Amino acid sequence: MRRRAAAHGVARLVWRPSVLDCIRIGLLVVGLICVATGLLPKAEAADNMRRIAPLLLFLGSVIVLANLARRAKVFDVIAHRLAIVAGGNYVGLFLLCVLFASITTIVLNLDTTAVLLTPVMLALAIPARIPPLPLAMTTLWLANTASLLLPVSNLTNLLAADRVALNATGFAARMWLPQLLSIAVTMVCLWWWYWRRSQRGADRYVVPEAIRPADMRERVLLYASGGACVLFVAAIPFVGNRIGIAAAVAAAIAVAAFAVCDRSALRWSLFPWQLLVFVSGLFLVVPTLSLHGLSWIMDHLIGRDTSGPGVFRAAGAGAALSNIVNNLPAYTAGEAVISAGDRNQLLALLIGTNVGPLVTPWASLATLLCLEFCRSHEVRVPMRRFVLTGLVLAAAATVAATAGLLLTG
Repeated sequence: MRRRAAAHGVARLVWRPSVLDCIRIGLLVVGLICVATGLLPKAEAADNMRRIAPLLLFLGSVIVLANLARRAKVFDVIAHRLAIVAGGNYVGLFLLCVLFASITTIVLNLDTTAVLLTPVMLALAIPARIPPLPLAMTTLWLANTASLLLPVSNLTNLLAADRVALNATGFAARMWLPQLLSIAVTMVCLWWWYWRRSQRGADRYVVPEAIRPADMRERVLLYASGGACVLFVAAIPFVGNRIGIAAAVAAAIAVAAFAVCDRSALRWSLFPWQLLVFVSGLFLVVPTLSLHGLSWIMDHLIGRDTSGPGVFRAAGAGAALSNIVNNLPAYTAGEAVISAGDRNQLLALLIGTNVGPLVTPWASLATLLCLEFCRSHEVRVPMRRFVLTGLVLAAAATVAATAGLLLTG
């Protein structure tokens, strides 16, 4: 009996990769083969890795921070407060969640929304007896569709702002109407497919009681982890492209607190190696494709027409390619074939790569992060429903936002 139990325990420790893990590892292997065979020059591969190194630092650090903050019940405290303010009214809760997610994305960053707000929404589900899927989709969709207004809202915005020579005020002057229309379309789709009475199954939700730490140890972990999150968020407007360092410092604070008060929580599973492997492989494979035909394809997809139809064409090309490869390399590939003077085409491409990545799980880092937290919270996201509803929203929001861009031009 003991031998069988021991054997069973050993078997449980054996890591068995999932299908997604195999895809992630396979993508990195393909990327390394591209470098080894010379399909991607080593110098260009090294440049790409240097370019994404801060992004990898950010992703790894901020997910560790979010996981520890969740264990310290930081997100539970915030989630319960949201539910208390809405008072059991689903319409009020819906509007509050949309406002919270939109402001967080616009002012901070879509990845911050994905990492810090997704656990807040999911933590709301159990005590209030709310289906978790509407809460998860609110964060997932608005992390993408609310990322148009400011250069800091999205990494692609920073690239675009430099290319079109617009400061924050000028950028917002062109993108305020696209942003409003994008959020409005998202709200309609969210309510119809995920929040209305027939989907949520109840007229009201249970208003939970406020959460308070049970003892001094929980209080220290709550305040230390919560303080680390606040420090990270407060630093974002000041650190510029050093956001990875800010995330690493905040994560180190949370790790130090747990090392003192709850060392058992510090496990290797906190570290998101799967995402880091995927992103690294992505930035090796996609540049290889660009060198061997992708740039030619993007040139033909976007075209040279700078009038209204050409602007919609650029947005559609950006949205389509984002769902095939990922929005960051999609914007880079599209930007390379658009003249710097074609401001409308460049901003339309940006709309497509920001608002459009809603159909496939890998279309944006924010989408990947949200789905990763859904998996860790054991929240099932039906892929068929995810793809079909995301396709409708991506098309409708991209068209609406692009029309708004032409009106502000």
